[in-house]
Amino acid sequence: MRNGALHDNFAARPERLSASVDADLVSVAQDAVAQGRAESVSAWVNDALRLKADHDRRLRALDDFITAYEAEHGEISEQEMRDAARRARARAVIVRGAGDGGRAGGSRGRGAA
Repeated sequence: MRNGALHDNFAARPERLSASVDADLVSVAQDAVAQGRAESVSAWVNDALRLKADHDRRLRALDDFITAYEAEHGEISEQEMRDAARRARARAVIVRGAGDGGRAGGSRGRGAA
């Protein structure tokens, strides 16, 4: 399937759907409509479903990549994952909240490994 074909199919054939949704999410959707960030609650829900479908597709692609990588190079160890996370944090660029002198992770201890 070509990139975007999934979205083209959704746009071409809208279907009516009845679903139970948490009240707080309905409120968020209604707020988005009231603030002009969504055309309608249906459009907001459609966007949310599209984001979830894209997210799931990316997770499957990542899983396929890791499976192929490990088949060729061996299983990625816990230590390799910790080392990679540590290197990523060291290269992180702080966008906001640099009140601790600019260190990645801030003063709340987030991301400590």
